[in-house]
Amino acid sequence: MFRRAFWFGAGAAAGVWATTKVHRKIQSLAPESLALRAADRAVDTGQRVRAFALDVRAGMAQREDELQDALGLTQDPSEPPLRRLPGEVVTGRPERGELGPGRRER
Repeated sequence: MFRRAFWFGAGAAAGVWATTKVHRKIQSLAPESLALRAADRAVDTGQRVRAFALDVRAGMAQREDELQDALGLTQDPSEPPLRRLPGEVVTGRPERGELGPGRRER
C-alpha cells in the first residue's frame, strides 16, 4: 500500500514539475516576451557600441598627442592656434598687416 502511494506521489510531483516547465517555456516563447528580450539586447548592444566608440576616440586622442610630441608639433598653450588654409605652408606667425591673400583683420 505504501509503495503505491509513494509512486502515485512521485508521478504527481513529476507531472506538476513537467507542466510548470512547459508552461514557463511557452511563456518565454510568446511574442511579447520575445519582443522584450530583443529590445533589451538591442539596448545592451547600443551601450556596448557607444562604450567602444568612446574607447576608440580616447585612444585616437592619446595617439595623436604621442605623434605630435614625437614630431615636435606641440604648441605653446599661451599662443593662439594657427589657422591655415589647405596646402598653405606656414613658416612663422604673420606680422600685423601681413595676413596673406584673402585674409582681413578683424
